[in-house]
Amino acid sequence: MTDWQKEAQVRQDDYLKDLATLLAVKSVRDDQQATSEAPLGPGPKQALDTMLAIAERDGFRTKNIDNIVGYIEIGPEDSQDYVALLSHVDVMPAGEGWETDPFQAKITEDKVIARGASDDKGPGMAAYYGFKIIRDLGLPLKHRVRLIFGTDEENDWTGMTRYFEVEPAPLLGFSPDAEYPIINGEKGNVQIEIKSAASNGGSVTLEHFEAGMRTNMVPGVARASLKLAEPATIKDDFKAYLNYHPNVKGELKVDGQAVHLTLWGKQVHGAMPETGVNAGTYLASFLKQYDFGGDAAAFLNYLGGPAHNDTRGVKFGVDHTDEVMGALSMNVGIQKFVAQQEAFLNFNFRYPKGIDPEEILTKLTQATGSWAATVTIGGHTQVPHYVAPSDPLVQTLLNIYHEQTGLPAYDQVIGGGTYGRLMKRGVAFGALFPDSPDTMHQVNEFALISDLVRSISIYAQAIFEISALD
Repeated sequence: MTDWQKEAQVRQDDYLKDLATLLAVKSVRDDQQATSEAPLGPGPKQALDTMLAIAERDGFRTKNIDNIVGYIEIGPEDSQDYVALLSHVDVMPAGEGWETDPFQAKITEDKVIARGASDDKGPGMAAYYGFKIIRDLGLPLKHRVRLIFGTDEENDWTGMTRYFEVEPAPLLGFSPDAEYPIINGEKGNVQIEIKSAASNGGSVTLEHFEAGMRTNMVPGVARASLKLAEPATIKDDFKAYLNYHPNVKGELKVDGQAVHLTLWGKQVHGAMPETGVNAGTYLASFLKQYDFGGDAAAFLNYLGGPAHNDTRGVKFGVDHTDEVMGALSMNVGIQKFVAQQEAFLNFNFRYPKGIDPEEILTKLTQATGSWAATVTIGGHTQVPHYVAPSDPLVQTLLNIYHEQTGLPAYDQVIGGGTYGRLMKRGVAFGALFPDSPDTMHQVNEFALISDLVRSISIYAQAIFEISALD
């Protein structure tokens, strides 16, 4: 009988070395530097090249598809079917407030600290080391197994979409990009975008407002610049607002009639907005009391009114809960106003069965009232996904998890979207344990070394056992 945990532990040092190499790549999508050779910018391509080069160094079969997705393969080459593990090497922007260099792994006694340590380079590399254990021990596989790496999971899933266009679909599989014991259901995912002109008209002028970097991140910092005749009074107002809302911090600077405000909340993953503090909506809720006019007033009233401090969409009338999939969640991930240019809001909804994007669109449109704004569905919409708990894939993975950890094994549904939903029989499986801190998309992101090594062991056994399923 294979001692999976021992095999993982003896490879810990090599794993951490390879992981540090991958974490050093700033693999944030950058369309401004995109080329024909690097369609998503240099970082995602470099990360894919780095991961495939590690696999080639170790003698695995690899394939790079258009520099946006690639895979590593083991198992009998003549097998018609294959199972898949779907991971990604791109990461979110680092954001502000890091205590260490986000793209230089800091490895302590118990942690790996870097952007991507938890989401998803750490788990993806753990899955790769599961491949190494299978290959090193010469364990027989019924089907081929592919470890596929996308380069745009944090945005539009460009790479993985391309993969499924040019490669046959796998029988089944999982994504090591969520949490244990298993994720066999994922809510739908839709973006609602609101655009308008950026006019002013009151005694106070909104020159600039900006918060958020990605639709699936709760903005942790917001900034605004405005002009008013007597800026002195806003100082006392802002101080009182901050005292009344201790969950945010702020800074105000006056330069003549110009006022510059910065407000800090808490940046978290957009799938769990209730755990964060949206700096942008808080700043808008403060500013909307002043005599703004035109689009500036409408923008601030919308953002600081029905969009503020309501992660369930109650004020918009879109709150909905499904008995199996749970409640809808709402995040205002991108917020921008540039005077005389454009006002823009991006909402990210994770929705269960029983409500659809068109209904959400209608409600947000109604809430604009007299604001001459255009409300549309943006980005790529994903419908709810669910694999029955009775499926042998779910049962096999839950049994492995319980066998290796002794912890309760149960199925669950999340608001986050993983590559697992791209497979009809696809789930998400680890690498975050129930009692471990979740720092995905946050500053000072980290993963516990013990969790990552445990995941190598779990993934190795999972690869071996699910390769025998039909």
